[in-house]
Amino acid sequence: MTLLGPGDTNPHMQALRLEILIASTRPGRVGWPVGSWFVERARAHGRFDVVLIDLKELALPMLDEPKHPRLGQYEHEHTKRWSETVKAADAFVFVTPEYNTGTPPALVNALDYLHAEWAYKPVAFVSYGGVSGGTRSAQMTKQIVTTLRMVPLFEAVQIPFVTKYIGDNGAFQTNETFDNAAKAMLDELHRWAEALKPMRAG
Repeated sequence: MTLLGPGDTNPHMQALRLEILIASTRPGRVGWPVGSWFVERARAHGRFDVVLIDLKELALPMLDEPKHPRLGQYEHEHTKRWSETVKAADAFVFVTPEYNTGTPPALVNALDYLHAEWAYKPVAFVSYGGVSGGTRSAQMTKQIVTTLRMVPLFEAVQIPFVTKYIGDNGAFQTNETFDNAAKAMLDELHRWAEALKPMRAG
């Protein structure tokens, strides 16, 4: 998990914390270069404290808490650390591929570990894949996050045929379309994160 700088924020206001989750844990994944590109866009946006969370590095085991997450009575240190990380966030972006037209198992598992920590926080998606650009993964994940009282956004970054945009150096090669989509999504994410503040405080 890597803490990245806050960007240009209002010195009289505490910047909202945006946690960007890379959902793929597979060797050879393109989630890392796509996620790294989006982190740079979020930093350039300048209205969030940006934290990058790599689910591969986080390495949560399959859900192993004996009590229901809604109780918040966690027994394992990895769950307690994950709870504190998610609790600290004001908004999320999930960088996700599409596995068999659905959500990557590591992302489902990370969501299932917790309950109240996710509530009243907006979430947006950077999805990637083949012809569908990972959109079916995003749609399936929206069903899960609404159950956790999160607010999934319409604005998104969708990257079809993603391997075409990975250069010889392994970096994601962006274009104006993706950059504009990222800015529109971050603008809306900030609006929702601000609007939901009273509910998170409650």
